[in-house]
Amino acid sequence: MRQAISQAEFGAWVGISEARVSQLMAEGVLTRGESGHEWLMAYCDRMRDIAAGRASSETGGLDLVQERAALAREQRLGIAIKNAVARGEYAPITLLAEVLATASQSVSERFEQLPGLLRKVCPELPDTARDKLMSAIADARNQWVRATARLVTEAVVQPEDGDEEEGEPL
Repeated sequence: MRQAISQAEFGAWVGISEARVSQLMAEGVLTRGESGHEWLMAYCDRMRDIAAGRASSETGGLDLVQERAALAREQRLGIAIKNAVARGEYAPITLLAEVLATASQSVSERFEQLPGLLRKVCPELPDTARDKLMSAIADARNQWVRATARLVTEAVVQPEDGDEEEGEPL
């Protein structure tokens, strides 16, 4: 027991195949050249970790500790979003986009009604003055559209510096 043994002998001691012993060596659980006692202690440590949920029984399998941490993080983010909604600090991006689109459409429709309204309210206004006024209003509308698009691009599409998480409150 205090001397090096073969993989087949160790497998027979603990009731696993020689292939599984090789796999444990590849995973770093067992180290070539160690005694049977050291292998047995390392194998028992590994089995205790698996039983306690601190390790996976499969190479590349689920790590319970990491999975629990990921779940706790998602739960924390979910609670943070619910709290932000309750405080009125958060709204889904789709809702914000719909509100912005509706407001933009409403403003555009009002601008389109201005020439007829000007003719009714100011019939004595010369056509050249009306055209210049409409040109200035169209320029203001275009600037408003560009500014709104820029704000959306900067605030919604690109995350703020240091804010790499998705789903953060806006």
